[in-house]
Amino acid sequence: MERNTGNREHERQATLLITGMTCAACAARIEKGLGRMEGVARAHVNLALEQATVSYDPKYTDLGKMEEKIASLGYGMMKETMDFDITGMTCAACAARIEKGLGRMPGVTRVNVNLALETARVEYAAGMVTVKDMEKKVERLGYKAVPKRETKDSAELRRQEIGHKRFKWMMAAILSLPLLWAMTQHFPMTSWIPVPSLFLNPWFQLALATPVQFLIGGQFYAGAYKSLRSGSANMDVLVALGTSSAYFYSLFLTIRSLGSDMHHPAELYYETSSVLITLILVGKWFEALAKGRSSEAIKSLMGLQAKSALVLRDGRETSIPIDEVNTGDTVIVRPGEKIPVDGWVLQGVSSVDESMLTGESLPVAKREGDAVVGATMNKNGMLRIQAAKVGGDTALARIIKVVEEAQGSKAPIQRIADVISGIFVPIVVTIAIATFLVWYFYILPGQFPAALEKAIAVLVIACPCALGLATPTSIMAGSGRAAELGILFKGGEHLEAAQGIEVVVLDKTGTVTSGKPVLTDVIPAPLMTQQSLLRTAAAVERKSEHPLAEAIVAGALERSKALPLPEAKDFENLPGYGVSARVDGRPVLVGTRKLMEERGIRIDPAIHPMRLLEDAGKTAMLVAVDGKYAGMVAVADTIKGTSREAVSRLHQLGIEVIMVTGDNERTAKAIADQAGIRRVLAEVLPEAKADEVKKLQQAGKRVAMVGDGINDAPALATADIGMAIGTGTDVAMEAADVTLMRGDLNGIADAILMSRRTMGNIKQNMFWALAYNTIGIPIAAAGFLEPWLAGAAMAFSSVSVVLNALRLQRANP
Repeated sequence: MERNTGNREHERQATLLITGMTCAACAARIEKGLGRMEGVARAHVNLALEQATVSYDPKYTDLGKMEEKIASLGYGMMKETMDFDITGMTCAACAARIEKGLGRMPGVTRVNVNLALETARVEYAAGMVTVKDMEKKVERLGYKAVPKRETKDSAELRRQEIGHKRFKWMMAAILSLPLLWAMTQHFPMTSWIPVPSLFLNPWFQLALATPVQFLIGGQFYAGAYKSLRSGSANMDVLVALGTSSAYFYSLFLTIRSLGSDMHHPAELYYETSSVLITLILVGKWFEALAKGRSSEAIKSLMGLQAKSALVLRDGRETSIPIDEVNTGDTVIVRPGEKIPVDGWVLQGVSSVDESMLTGESLPVAKREGDAVVGATMNKNGMLRIQAAKVGGDTALARIIKVVEEAQGSKAPIQRIADVISGIFVPIVVTIAIATFLVWYFYILPGQFPAALEKAIAVLVIACPCALGLATPTSIMAGSGRAAELGILFKGGEHLEAAQGIEVVVLDKTGTVTSGKPVLTDVIPAPLMTQQSLLRTAAAVERKSEHPLAEAIVAGALERSKALPLPEAKDFENLPGYGVSARVDGRPVLVGTRKLMEERGIRIDPAIHPMRLLEDAGKTAMLVAVDGKYAGMVAVADTIKGTSREAVSRLHQLGIEVIMVTGDNERTAKAIADQAGIRRVLAEVLPEAKADEVKKLQQAGKRVAMVGDGINDAPALATADIGMAIGTGTDVAMEAADVTLMRGDLNGIADAILMSRRTMGNIKQNMFWALAYNTIGIPIAAAGFLEPWLAGAAMAFSSVSVVLNALRLQRANP
């Protein structure tokens, strides 16, 4: 019977913070368990972020069932609790209504409404729903909810967890220090160090080792039990086996010493188990600290948000928290303040620093009707803004969401680590048993302590923590650093795929060029004046939204300020060809040579001047009135200042650069020459751009498409990697895998270099993680590695992998 994964139309996404994971095997087990649930379409678990991203259909499953599944696998789900004072309740039905309403919200796992105390306690998954959402929900139900105290966010919970880990290892270290001191008597090089006789007493050592083994190290027993109960084995199994062997063998010797004169047994291994646990806990603490640093990109992005907004309500200016601003509100932004939301300028003139979004250091002038973006800085004049997008819909909120999803996603290379870690622990246990048997029966026959020591060293050196952290920490650091550079990867798979790009296809308008052409030439036919030609062409183009049309209209208004443009009727857009309309009752065509030839209009007098204009890199558009050639207008779109440098960088990286455009070949060639582009695909209709990408792919090339307009969306979706210029349309950004927020083509080379560096970093991490085990296991099995040294090496392997990944945060392509 096939499992029901629900309907894609009703699909929801949940981000769950998981507790109790210790290695890649844990992450793989949770991922597999959630993925098998009815209604779950996809599940990705990120060990470094300690979170699961689940796409599910709420008709078949919910967070409560997911929490139960996670608990059954032996792990926990981090939740937050908020207490509310509720006003307006009159009977039990009111309480039940609020309970039901809150309980249906995505992310809420438990609700308890107390009518007598007029309170509500809500338990919810961190990051899926906000306190403000819950307040609004209660308000819509006809009541009022006021938070009793500030909730602890996930960052605070992580800080507490780091503090708890530090306390545990410090307590373990204090208890282990006398055992470590006593151990110096076993080595000739340190035997001269005086040791208090109390420290050599087996019962004193037992008293110190027991709390370390079972109280402080109890997490390893719990993790091992849960892991084995679910039919698999993880790092906890190895730690529990290794430390328990040392502890219980020492306990056996201690009890045996009761009936003999052996008050100070020479071969006790309490220090082995205690020091091992201490070192592993130190490693876990270092990991937690480093993981916290790897999410700095998200913190810095969140720090850009304004905390409050000055809103005009009922004729009064009121300062309110940013999450209380509604769409349509009038927001007042004084000089020097951050713009709190995305919107439009209703009143005022100012300049706005948009460098956080575009990377452009010069402030941008803003006046009535201009769009503004939240988190940008108002420099001088006061602005009144109408809020268009608030909360999670703002540009900055969408950027943060993309970065979070990228950091939480799984790159295909992670599958290698998942497969290895899934079979690793059983193999290691087998090797440890074989090591014990070989030493006990062949190398040192009958020497149980020596054989046990070698087996413990094998178990401990082989913990696969580093392998599980190798990929996710690099993805987090790499995508976070890329975001700081204005490059948003939508997922780990795109961050991995970008390294293999062989061909970059660039749209011309708005990508290679500034996208803001200006009118340069007006050449009328005989018996037609310049002014009449320009006013007629501009009247038709005023109905079009094409950048070239805007340039013609702007030029016409500039040159004939006193004369209004006539009204155009029956307007029709002819994609890839031009436009048509009726002006003063006469049919008018404005467009390409192909359009004129198709409509049977003779353009012989226009061919030579048109060629001269196109050779100069200008786009010439022919105008026909009453079915006869009436003249031509030309516009020029200059290339961006950084385009030539960016193309040169791509060539140095060994990448072929192709420009694709709907313009004629001569105009396109002139622009390409200015940008240093060697190959041009000209006169390509919008719908044919995707076909050109497919042709390159069929030739065996890995293709990146870069564009900014709606007409680029199909090609962006078709390419191996679609890159949208962030200054372009939302449709293009939605279809793309990577968004270049700063509109600078240097972002393409930066994205490819960040991909290469991140994948190189992952390979380094995986090499070292496997090298530790591959080299360490034989050394331990051969008896050259003390168990405590094996523990230190294992802890260091995890920390070194995370620290290596953090080097990406300083990467500067």
